[in-house]
Amino acid sequence: MNNTKHTLTIKEKIGYGLGDTASNIVFQMVANFMLIFYTDVYGLSAAAAGTLLLAVRLFDGFTDPIMGSIADRTRSRWGSYRPYILFLAVPYGVFACLAFITPDFDSTGKLIYAYFTYGLLMTCYTAINIPYGALGAVMTNDPKERASLQSYRFAMAMAALLVIVWALPKLVAFLATVTM
Repeated sequence: MNNTKHTLTIKEKIGYGLGDTASNIVFQMVANFMLIFYTDVYGLSAAAAGTLLLAVRLFDGFTDPIMGSIADRTRSRWGSYRPYILFLAVPYGVFACLAFITPDFDSTGKLIYAYFTYGLLMTCYTAINIPYGALGAVMTNDPKERASLQSYRFAMAMAALLVIVWALPKLVAFLATVTM
């Protein structure tokens, strides 16, 4: 979009917000249920799972500013931020699936697998979400429109949270009865 455009349509704001809805479906599933999955389903100890989550989040503290710098310096035919959203969506989905798979490894193998899949999942999330957040700032140069655009983004991200927290336990309970 042109940086001189001042007024965004409701359709554009909803479209932008839906991007965060999609990203947050996975992120909220991880944030709210990954520890339970690692301990109760995958069989990691609480200490190992907690350490894993902490280590990956600390790593994320370093990758966020690095990704911001990389995205700001990117020049492509799709712009500075869109290539990351376009080309990392599929790997993000793949790692989201892999993170919830339970291969039959010994305890060390399970822990290595969990670090690998969760670490790459969160790295993909960073590589998508940092440029995605910056995209809103180049869609318009009007501060009121930017604020409105971000309001749509966060409202729709919270909609994903509500859907996941409500639907996932129901889906797990349903699948438990179907597979038994």
